[in-house]
Amino acid sequence: MIVRSHLPWPLRWAAVALMLGFSGAIALWAFELGKDIAGLDRVERAELARLKVELQQLRAEREQAQSIANTAESLLKMERAAQERLAERIRQLEAENMALQDDLGFFERLLPATSGPLALRGLQAEIVQPGQMRYQLLIMQNGRTQPEFRGRYELRLVGTLEGRPWSQAKADGRREVLVKHYKRVQGIIDFPPAAVVQQLEVRLTDADGTVRAQQTLKL
Repeated sequence: MIVRSHLPWPLRWAAVALMLGFSGAIALWAFELGKDIAGLDRVERAELARLKVELQQLRAEREQAQSIANTAESLLKMERAAQERLAERIRQLEAENMALQDDLGFFERLLPATSGPLALRGLQAEIVQPGQMRYQLLIMQNGRTQPEFRGRYELRLVGTLEGRPWSQAKADGRREVLVKHYKRVQGIIDFPPAAVVQQLEVRLTDADGTVRAQQTLKL
């Protein structure tokens, strides 16, 4: 007769699991012990620390480079703005210089002064397009003790239209003017495009309508 011990199957499975767990723990301990013996864990920690230091250095260098780039961009924008302001100022000065040269040329072309208290000088006119003329002239008072002059000036065009004599006063009639020492006047005169303008006449009158000065320009 053979006597066999009989254990329930749950106990058998528990015993097997216990044995397997014990074997795994021994294997893990042996692996960690081997790493310690070989020095692998210390090497990995040292490498990780070195990489962290390098990463921090790279971040610091990147931030510094970004700061330098931002500063350079700001300086570049400021320089461009300064150049634009300088260019605008140069254009303004050139325009002012041209205006001054025009004024200088205008005064240099003035006719000699007359003996009367008032004079029309430097009358100029040009046809800018058919039916339109630009004019300019200078009204001057001779002498420094003359009182202010209040009056009017009138422009009159003379020529031909369709082969016949033709004349035209400025469309808005006489224009008021106040002269202390001198007064420069200029403007545009419209006339029929088919007209041939031969001369421009200017008359300066006082408040009573008396002609005080006049000048004629042949075109």
